[in-house]
Amino acid sequence: MRKSYRIKKEAEFQQVFETRNSVANRQFVVYSMEKPNQKHFRVGISVGKKIGNAVHRNWVKRRIRQSLLELKPYLKQDVDFLVIARPRADGISMPDAKSSMIHVLKLAKLLDSNYSEE
Repeated sequence: MRKSYRIKKEAEFQQVFETRNSVANRQFVVYSMEKPNQKHFRVGISVGKKIGNAVHRNWVKRRIRQSLLELKPYLKQDVDFLVIARPRADGISMPDAKSSMIHVLKLAKLLDSNYSEE
């Protein structure tokens, strides 16, 4: 995922977090904030130290980024959102991570309602 799709600054991350517009499932929490007139979505990813060591955290981040890359055409474009991994996100397979990501994005109404898992 290109850098223009990422929320990198702490202030921007906090701005989305403080909206308190969140949904969650067992593996992920998603906070979202509408950004009208934005040409594409931006995402921030947070994987805390409760997940495990650096190798495990990077593994979870890769799973999240890959899932979002595959879902990119179906995601709402005028929004900033955060994906925060919960401790249960560690150790899940890529298909399970994608399925869980689809579930939480549908709950957040960030995924196109016409999307269906292949």
